[in-house]
Amino acid sequence: MPSTTIIVNKAAPEDAQTIAQFNIDMARETEDFTLDSPTVTAGVQSVLAGADHGFYLVARAATKTVGALLITYEWSDWRNGNLWWIQSVYVVPSWRNQGVFRSLYQQVHELAHQTDGVCGIRLYVEKNNHTAQTVYRNLGMSQTPYQVFETIF
Repeated sequence: MPSTTIIVNKAAPEDAQTIAQFNIDMARETEDFTLDSPTVTAGVQSVLAGADHGFYLVARAATKTVGALLITYEWSDWRNGNLWWIQSVYVVPSWRNQGVFRSLYQQVHELAHQTDGVCGIRLYVEKNNHTAQTVYRNLGMSQTPYQVFETIF
């Protein structure tokens, strides 16, 4: 049975391989999509190399990394501040329903309140992922009226 002591910190360069594997596992699990490992690893390393793109948080139980998420920034001219977007959320399957995401989210919330110019937190969720939607609602997040459109190159 997993321990319930979860410690959340900003990720360090030595977390790159674990985070990259989490991203690969998440894409396969949620979208049945296979990501290119070298591309994902380079992307993770790029974030960890500096704060321009955002930052990762990792959740650990003892010495095992059991979850992670990425924060990226969106400038809001309406609010004259940055929205923090939660992305690339992954919790190791055996650690789900153990408070890992809650711990990660609480750390995001605390950091956002401590950081000048942050005006909110957002995330997007796959429309059929009702389990995640319930978790987000239970944390006090609300669904927006927006839909996401994109062009990927």
